[in-house]
Amino acid sequence: MGALTVLSTTASLRATLVDAAVLVAHLILYPTGIAQERSLSAPSATGSAARLPTEGRAHPPVLLLHGFVDNRSVFVLLRHSLHRHGWRHVEALNYSPLTCDLRSAAELLGRHVEEFCARTGHHRVDIVGHSLGGLIARYYVQRRGGDARVRTLITLGTPHSGTRVAPLMSAHPIVRQMRPDSDVVAELALPAPRCRTRCVAFWSAADQVMVPATTARIVHPDLRAENVHVDDVGHLALPVNATVAAGIREALTASAAARPDADAISVA
Repeated sequence: MGALTVLSTTASLRATLVDAAVLVAHLILYPTGIAQERSLSAPSATGSAARLPTEGRAHPPVLLLHGFVDNRSVFVLLRHSLHRHGWRHVEALNYSPLTCDLRSAAELLGRHVEEFCARTGHHRVDIVGHSLGGLIARYYVQRRGGDARVRTLITLGTPHSGTRVAPLMSAHPIVRQMRPDSDVVAELALPAPRCRTRCVAFWSAADQVMVPATTARIVHPDLRAENVHVDDVGHLALPVNATVAAGIREALTASAAARPDADAISVA
C-alpha cells in the first residue's frame, strides 16, 4: 500500500507541475485568442486539403468551445492535430468572459452552429468543449434541441454533475451554475428521451478542478454516453495532451463509422 501511495502522490505531483507549465504557456498565448475567430470559407478540394490524410475528410465540421475565463487560444495544439489528420473545418467560438448565464451562452452556441452549418454545407457538426464549454454544449444539445445539429459532443474535464472546487468563486453567477446543487445541473439530470447526439466525456483522477473527479463523467440513462478515463492529466492539460487528442480523433472517427450516412451529410 505504501508503494501505491507513493506512486499516486508522484503522479499527482507530476500532473500538477505539467498543469502549471501549461498555464504559463497559455498565459503567453492568451492575447492571440481574445478576438473572435474570423470565419473562413471551406478550402478547395483541389488545394492543399486534398493532400491531407483521409481520416477526417468525410467528417462534419468541428467546433471548439473553451472553458471559464478562457478563449480559443487553448485549442492551438488540438486544432493542429485535427487539421494534420484531415479535418478540413475546425473553428473555435469565443464567448464573453462577462457571460453570467450558461443558458444564454447555449443560445449563442446554437446561433453559431446554425451559421457554421450553413457556411460549410453540412447538416451537423461535432463539438469539443473544455470544462464549462462542455457544459454549455451539453445544455444546448440536451435542453435546446441541439441534438438535431450536433452529431458528437466531446467534453474534457466538464463538471457534468457539478464541482465543489473553489467555493469562494461562487460569487460569479456562472460558477454557481456549475455547483452540484444548481438549477442547471438539475435540468441536465431530467429525462432526455430520443436525444440523437453521441456523447464522449474525457476525465482524469488528476483533475483538481473537478471535485470529485468523477463529476466529469456523464451518467444519464437517456444519453448515448461513453466515459474515457485518462491517466495523470490535469485540468489545464486536457486540451493540449497528445493522448487526449488521439482519443478525440478516434471518437470522432467512430461516430462516422457508426452512422456514415446520417452523420457526414454534405449539401455542398
